[in-house]
Amino acid sequence: MKVLLIDDHPLILAALQSVIQGLGDNVTVGAADSGRAARETLRADPGYDLVLLDLHLGDADGFELLSELRTKYPALPIVVISASDRTSDVIRAIDMGAMGFVPKRATNETLFDALKQVMSGGVYVPPMSMGADHQAQLTSAGAIQQLRHEATEAGYQTVPSLMQLGLTPRQADVLNLLLKGQPNKLIARELGLSVETVKDHVAAVLRALGVSSRTQAVIAVSQILQRQGGTPMVWRPR
Repeated sequence: MKVLLIDDHPLILAALQSVIQGLGDNVTVGAADSGRAARETLRADPGYDLVLLDLHLGDADGFELLSELRTKYPALPIVVISASDRTSDVIRAIDMGAMGFVPKRATNETLFDALKQVMSGGVYVPPMSMGADHQAQLTSAGAIQQLRHEATEAGYQTVPSLMQLGLTPRQADVLNLLLKGQPNKLIARELGLSVETVKDHVAAVLRALGVSSRTQAVIAVSQILQRQGGTPMVWRPR
């Protein structure tokens, strides 16, 4: 497995290289200390299996670089590694196509688990916290957390475990592809369904999760699976 680290801090790069090498003898780690270097590296060798991207680079905005790389290399999983763990940053990164978001304060074990989750086809997000960021903008994950809090106070669970969602096997298939970030047209093509039927299934999945957007669904499922200690993909009801 080839991993590209993009971070402009030499000490962080060295530390991440050491940690990633610990994933196995078959892991090759490349490093880029700027947005420009990252572009040149991927242009010369697009065969990387995973990218770890810092949001704060000296010569580039991390979010803009994330968007650019997702457009140029749509099959390449990108995990954001950031000193920030603000809910708004997590939501924005996932909205823009990141397959994971790991705060730099996370433990090596957490980083390992996150990367394994992403490489197995899932999405990793850190546990969401309610704080000043939530007060500023109650969206997506923040809204889910608020619903969970209210549900706990009321004595019931707003977002159930996956086995309690009551999805049909086809809806589970749609959910699995939705978690991979695939649009309705690609989901329809892969499952041999019409786009309208896929839309209906997506709506049913969102209702079952108690959310109103794809990003909320990704985060809700990720956090459910983290609580259950389960593997993110592929989940299918019996």
